[in-house]
Amino acid sequence: MRSRRSILLRGVLLGAIGLGLIARHDLRAQEGEAIVKRQCVTCHNISGPAPQDVAGVLRRKAPDLFYAGSKFQRAWLVKWLQQPTPIRQAGPMFLNHLVTRNGKDKINESSVKPCPSRLYPRQATAVSDFLMTLRNPAMKAGIIAPSKPFSDAKAFRLFSKQLPCNGCHTVNFKNRKLGGVSGPDLRSAGLRLNPDWVYARIQNPQYWDPRTWMPRIEMSREKRELLALFVSSQR
Repeated sequence: MRSRRSILLRGVLLGAIGLGLIARHDLRAQEGEAIVKRQCVTCHNISGPAPQDVAGVLRRKAPDLFYAGSKFQRAWLVKWLQQPTPIRQAGPMFLNHLVTRNGKDKINESSVKPCPSRLYPRQATAVSDFLMTLRNPAMKAGIIAPSKPFSDAKAFRLFSKQLPCNGCHTVNFKNRKLGGVSGPDLRSAGLRLNPDWVYARIQNPQYWDPRTWMPRIEMSREKRELLALFVSSQR
């Protein structure tokens, strides 16, 4: 049997290792905060609140990040920050990129630019650690289990027929790209977004963004869950 002393020493050692890991994480988060404040705040809002009027929405250059830790998945952030690609095909505010050609309104895709801050792996890790600290304490966790089985066909019918979701969002269904472009592209949402945040956003879009054009639609919890599972399956 191990001596009481050896058990105590092992406990102290493990505790020291744990504290060391926490300290390292905190240092990375501090480094990430410095990078964000140096490179990102000219476009992103990291302190809140969201724009309260249409003029503020039109001035928005990039998505709000003051609840990034509730919204995103860290692994996706680390990867995306090293090679940013547009998620909103029509830009953060589609009206700013709207042109009329041959009597039809279209998005001027050439004016929609990806994030210019391509980070090195260490920087991306640090920034992700910081962004994950920016959480909304009111958001409930553990609401959606992404592994829960659901009917893909039923979910897509709800998404595209019973509700107007595909008027703004692009998804994949049966190997086809379907939907609109005025809202975020959801084809990688299962990797990008926290499923609990997806549920919360569907439940009350205006809580997160008072002037969002995404409507708040009363529906049963089962339907909200089905939509969240469908969005979270998009990979």
